[in-house]
Amino acid sequence: MRLALGKAGQGIVNGQTPFGACIVRRGKVVALEHNQVWRTTDITAHAEVQAIRSACRKLKTISLSDCVIYTTCEPCPMCFSACHWAGLKRIYFGAFIADAKRAGFNELFVSASQMKRIGKSPLTICSGLLKKENVEFLKSWSLKGKKKVY
Repeated sequence: MRLALGKAGQGIVNGQTPFGACIVRRGKVVALEHNQVWRTTDITAHAEVQAIRSACRKLKTISLSDCVIYTTCEPCPMCFSACHWAGLKRIYFGAFIADAKRAGFNELFVSASQMKRIGKSPLTICSGLLKKENVEFLKSWSLKGKKKVY
């Protein structure tokens, strides 16, 4: 999770939003990405999706069934679905969707646990990992004068 937070910080320096994700396989980092929505002008370029894309390229597969993802914020419905379709075993996240909403993001109030239940996904969800640090990160970013949300 600390690697994901560090990558989110790098994204902020590069004019992006405060989200990072890290995919790990058998204890080794496979992908470490930050949100790139503004750089790519691609609204789907969230940190989790970028990390999944990177991991799939690196491992030359679309199945990440032996991997887990650490993400600084609870995955939105799109990112949760991408994690499900990639076959990730587990999602660890820090801040919650409500925290992102408070930071100014246009979030849908559909939690990862609701997505799991409604979609009958086998993904394991581990919420609130380093929550305080992740929430503080979002708060400090939201107080910046020059920022772009979506």
